[in-house]
Amino acid sequence: MRDILGLDSLVAEMVTGLGLALVVGNLLAWRKHRAGETPAGVSGSYRPGRVRFLLVVGVLMTIWGVSSLLA
Repeated sequence: MRDILGLDSLVAEMVTGLGLALVVGNLLAWRKHRAGETPAGVSGSYRPGRVRFLLVVGVLMTIWGVSSLLA
């Protein structure tokens, strides 16, 4: 059943996509903060620890997803 639906590769692709989204989003937030910009509609403060943590999580998810696709 998994071979017909391709669930193994689908889950790996979803993990890779979510990891890449975390990496790109947090890098953009970090860059905007360094430039002194505040995105429209944001009322909270910038939290550097959270950005770094989610960046690391995104990199690990991306590595995991890509290695699952290649294996």
